[in-house]
Amino acid sequence: MNKKDLAKLVLERHMGADATKKHAEEVVEAVFDAMANEIKGGGEVKIAGFGVFKIRHREARMARNPATGEQVHVPAKSVLKFRPAKELKEAVK
Repeated sequence: MNKKDLAKLVLERHMGADATKKHAEEVVEAVFDAMANEIKGGGEVKIAGFGVFKIRHREARMARNPATGEQVHVPAKSVLKFRPAKELKEAVK
C-alpha cells in the first residue's frame, strides 16, 4: 500500500460524496507531514492500536570489517524506531 492507495481508501470510507481524490491525498499528506515534523523535533508519535514511532540515538562504536578483520569506527547517529502495539503484533501472527 502506498500513499495513493491510502488516500483512495480514506476517500471511499471516510469522506463525503462531495470530496475529491485530490482532497483525500492532501489529507493523507498532511497526516504524514505532521508525523514527520513531530519525530524530527525529537518527539514521538503514538497511534493507539498501531504503535509508536520515535528517534533513538546510537552511540559511536568500534566494529570489525568481516572481510579484512580491520577495526572500523562507526560514528554516532540517530535512527527511527517503530514499536508495534500489542494489537498489531497479534494481528500479524
